[in-house]
Amino acid sequence: MTVSQSTTQTQLPQTDNAQNAEPTAPRLTMLSVVIPIYNEEKTVQKLVRMVAEAPLPVGVGREIICVDDCSTDGTAAKLDELPRLLSETELRIIHKRVNEGKGAALRDGFKQARGDILLVQDADLEYDPADYPKLITPILEDRADVVYGSRFAGGEPHRVMYFWHTVGNRILTWISNMFTNLNLTDMEVCYKVFRKPVLDRIQIKCNRFGFEPEITAKIAKIRPRLRIYEVGVAYHGRSYEEGKKITWKDGLKAILAIVRFSLWD
Repeated sequence: MTVSQSTTQTQLPQTDNAQNAEPTAPRLTMLSVVIPIYNEEKTVQKLVRMVAEAPLPVGVGREIICVDDCSTDGTAAKLDELPRLLSETELRIIHKRVNEGKGAALRDGFKQARGDILLVQDADLEYDPADYPKLITPILEDRADVVYGSRFAGGEPHRVMYFWHTVGNRILTWISNMFTNLNLTDMEVCYKVFRKPVLDRIQIKCNRFGFEPEITAKIAKIRPRLRIYEVGVAYHGRSYEEGKKITWKDGLKAILAIVRFSLWD
């Protein structure tokens, strides 16, 4: 595995604290966006630029961690051009020597993250980084420890796509909720945001798409209970002709992961 990086210093505004002020939660000042990538040469540069330019609340900086999961197209070359194209962005690129899957790529990316808040971003343009402010605000305001996006809540723009995919996502979420006693509307959503100490307590074992049910089961088990929020996000789904990768087989594996990580692992 090789890692390259381009770093800039971000000056954050200073604040004056009154001597008699009430104690407050530690201020969170850095967002780490972790992007697992496999064969996305057509979209990866546009996506990373969107992440770099996405609005953030005042006083919050960002770092972008791109994990290339041993792509076989031109993704690696596209990633290596980014430090020059985005010279003002704190950017790290990890090239894996073996393809292991989304979960393994995220596991490697999380280890590199230095931010107070970690956010998962796919590289296929299905999710819009313009949603970052509302995804991280519940954590910044100390109301949440974990925030999930939802494609099925909030009235955001949503491309009309496959009926049976929607049914499958809802069934997987329902089964997950039954085992975790949560009331999520979209367990399989890409956008998941965590305080760093939450992820520090979790060992991710699934290498592939089982990451979604695994992480959901494990945050549900943590005691004292975590404060978990959901916010509606835009979704611009793509077809299989456009490069969508997940299939019904991944749905079956997700059910096994729900049972495994809810009851045992």
